Amino acid sequence: MFKSSSLITRIAIGKAIGFLFGLTGFILLPYFLPEVDLLFRWGILLWYTTFGAIIGMSEVFAYHPILKLSFPWWVRAPVAGIWMNFVLIFFAFDVMQAMMLSIFSENKILTSPFWFTAEGAIIGLIIGYFTTRFEEEGRVAVGK
Repeated sequence: MFKSSSLITRIAIGKAIGFLFGLTGFILLPYFLPEVDLLFRWGILLWYTTFGAIIGMSEVFAYHPILKLSFPWWVRAPVAGIWMNFVLIFFAFDVMQAMMLSIFSENKILTSPFWFTAEGAIIGLIIGYFTTRFEEEGRVAVGK
């Protein structure tokens, strides 16, 4: 699609898709948790934009030199997504738990905020697909 492969283009694609997911969260969050403050909503918007940028950057590392394994995009992107949302849970555990309790009833398995790691895997997979679909991966992405 683009003339030359570029890490910057890859990051831009990831950020754009992450921004769309963050914007969706920004708009829909008051419907799931009406008492959520505006600062948390802005945090979600910026979190997923950064999430997309990190997925875009992580897609360059197609080969692990210590383990001597190549990792395809469909492994790297969900793992990065799981890790990013796992960190998010630690920063906003109480708000995430309140949101899960408002969506699902109490004493159910889906009320744990750690289900957001599965969401991170799915969103990471989507971002990873599009960054790899429109740009090269590995050494080609950085011009080597």
